[in-house]
Amino acid sequence: MTSTIEPTPQTAVAGNKLRGRVAFVTGGTRGIGASISRSLASQGATVAAGYGRNTSQADQFLAELKSNGQKDVNYSVHKGDVGNAEDCRRTIDEVIAEHGRLDILVNNAGITIDRTILKMQDEDWDNVISVNLSGAFYLAQAALRHMLERGTGRIVNVSSVIGETGNIGQANYAASKAGLFGLTKTLAKEAAFHLAKTGKLTPDSIGVTVNTITPGFVATEMVSSIPEKVLNRITDSIPVKRLADPQEIARVVHFLAADASSYITGQVWGVNGGLDM
Repeated sequence: MTSTIEPTPQTAVAGNKLRGRVAFVTGGTRGIGASISRSLASQGATVAAGYGRNTSQADQFLAELKSNGQKDVNYSVHKGDVGNAEDCRRTIDEVIAEHGRLDILVNNAGITIDRTILKMQDEDWDNVISVNLSGAFYLAQAALRHMLERGTGRIVNVSSVIGETGNIGQANYAASKAGLFGLTKTLAKEAAFHLAKTGKLTPDSIGVTVNTITPGFVATEMVSSIPEKVLNRITDSIPVKRLADPQEIARVVHFLAADASSYITGQVWGVNGGLDM
């Protein structure tokens, strides 16, 4: 079969599930992160999008959000290195200072440096773990201090199906994404424990929840670099026989971020077309 990176067209449906909420999406100006930012904005959230290097591209994305988003909602972009603990804490502080609060953290930023184990250098391992796993911890730690004090919040970590299945040449990436599972469950338990201890875990509270999603292969610019034969093989291995549209990942994030999802915490949500069952 001939594969394509073109996704099935998906249309974001505007709503008000997140009206009044402030969301920070790391890696939120491109790829899956951009779709998550748009999806949260479509539900009325104030979106702060994090980015690493390309300021002009981030400014373009901000202009798009402001043009297409709800007119009475503010948006912002924040530059930082997710692999740097101080940058993680600084960007969280910036978002709270600019928007007055932080309700939703989406740990989406991630990198790959692919090599087989025998060829992998120390820095290849360290850099991927630093951004994909340590960064998520530092951001969540800073966000939780604010959320637990207020008694409400949502953290959604973006892992990968590779964290569940492993993959040749991706030991560092698989380990970092699998590490998010244990981090998610521990953060979820500690958040509930702290709220109960401080008397903020009441039957009518939306609480503080922490969950992870595991996307499969998604039609983004990253996939466009995969040779056609390899992409055909990947698509053939997916039961639904296609790649994901980025909006299909984003919709799961805004579902988990909603107030009504307060009974879902410590969970790993697969969004992979049946690739891992």
